[in-house]
Amino acid sequence: MSDSTLRITEIFYSLQGEADTVGWPTVFVRLTGCPLRCGYCDTEYAFQGGSTMALNDIANQVKEYPVKHVCVTGGEPLAQKFCLKLLENLCDLHYQVSLETSGAMDIAAVDQRVKIVMDIKTPASGESDKNLISNLDFLKASDIIKFVISDRNDYNWCRTMVEKNKLADRFQVFFSSVFNTLSPGSLADWILKDRLPVRFQLQLHKILWGNQKGR
Repeated sequence: MSDSTLRITEIFYSLQGEADTVGWPTVFVRLTGCPLRCGYCDTEYAFQGGSTMALNDIANQVKEYPVKHVCVTGGEPLAQKFCLKLLENLCDLHYQVSLETSGAMDIAAVDQRVKIVMDIKTPASGESDKNLISNLDFLKASDIIKFVISDRNDYNWCRTMVEKNKLADRFQVFFSSVFNTLSPGSLADWILKDRLPVRFQLQLHKILWGNQKGR
């Protein structure tokens, strides 16, 4: 692969369903490939396939939509090293750019203009041993740490992570439940009972469209 192309699963226009820009019309650029295999993954279709696109063609397709927000996601976008150039290019075009990435990929070289939404993997994901705790040193105060929680054990693990690393004092921290696995009400009750300084979130796109592809 040259430095001017990336493997793309889809580019689509929807509402942002998560984090602090929830509800905003957004263009999503979904890169192909992921080194992880989380048990609750809802984008397995992005593991393989896709189409090779030049960076300029990606930008031109994004420009077709009247948006301020662009989200680069996957799969795991940082698994393709030229994702960094895509992020830089989108920032140069004055978009508000976010990157959805796992806690398993090095984020040190990500453009500082990009808002990072880092999904730290929980035990129930089956991939928690892949988390790079060193990534915490490269997050900005405006960046987001997200925990996707499957059960009470996951919640207890996440609570310990937040408290041990003082995450809520350093970053925005979001807790959400795995869709159709853990009751959102149960997670909300646990957060309130423990008085955790984290933000509970529902996945807006799942509420509106379920697991529909391209939403």
